[in-house]
Amino acid sequence: MYYKTLQYRIFNIFNLTGLALLAILCVIPLIHVFAVSLSSKAVADANLVGLIPVDFTLEAYKKTISNAAFSNALLVSIQRTVIGTGLTLLLAFLAAYPLSKEESMFKGRTLYAWIFVFTMIFNGGLVPFYIVITKLGLVGSFWSLVLPGAVNVYLTVLMLNFFRGVPKDLEEAALIDGAGHFRTLFAVYLPISMPAIATLALFSMVGHWNSWFDGLLYVGKDQYPLATYLQTVIITKDMSDMSISPTEMEVLSQKTITASQIFIGAMPILLVYPFLQRFFVKGLVLGSVKE
Repeated sequence: MYYKTLQYRIFNIFNLTGLALLAILCVIPLIHVFAVSLSSKAVADANLVGLIPVDFTLEAYKKTISNAAFSNALLVSIQRTVIGTGLTLLLAFLAAYPLSKEESMFKGRTLYAWIFVFTMIFNGGLVPFYIVITKLGLVGSFWSLVLPGAVNVYLTVLMLNFFRGVPKDLEEAALIDGAGHFRTLFAVYLPISMPAIATLALFSMVGHWNSWFDGLLYVGKDQYPLATYLQTVIITKDMSDMSISPTEMEVLSQKTITASQIFIGAMPILLVYPFLQRFFVKGLVLGSVKE
């Protein structure tokens, strides 16, 4: 009956209208960038492009795709995202299981949990962190982009809370049948944790894909991930690696090429997001038993 009241209907209208406007505000900048990337040099440089391309052309995309530096940065980002996300999920999965137990089952569990939380609040700062990465010999290596952030405490806490919602009967039944903790973790907890894992995977993927500062610090220009590469191009406006000929300069500009690079860089996450979005509806607190 509550859902049929006038107050609820009014609230629902305002709520949906506000969310729709917010969604439009998020999409409009991306549409504008896409329109600029498909427009000619003259209209783009004159800021005459709105949400629809003017003097349609694909020259910016052709030049971007043929650019070896951009392609290499894109490949590094894909490798980083795949390897980094897989490693982060594995470590979060393994760490969350023991931390989800009661103190009687895991002595010192509270202390370990507070150690994890402590790292979320305090850190040594940029300089000590850089010294650690240097002493480990990771500077200039691809692994400097993956290993330092492999243990994501925030994602571990989310997984921990999910495990706490799993009925104890499932674990007890597995242990009675002779399964050890590893068998219980991968045979019982893993299958029913897919909504949580998919959600955490999306968080990790977006974090790795958009991270640019660590690439600027730890690796050379030839190892830049895409976010770092785009940051340097946009800030310094350096198009020297594009090798643009005088003929191409007549149809290409800094603005159209940058727009095409930004749009291509955003596409992988835009394509993956809809497939994982449905897991947000299920949430991180659903277990295998429904009431």
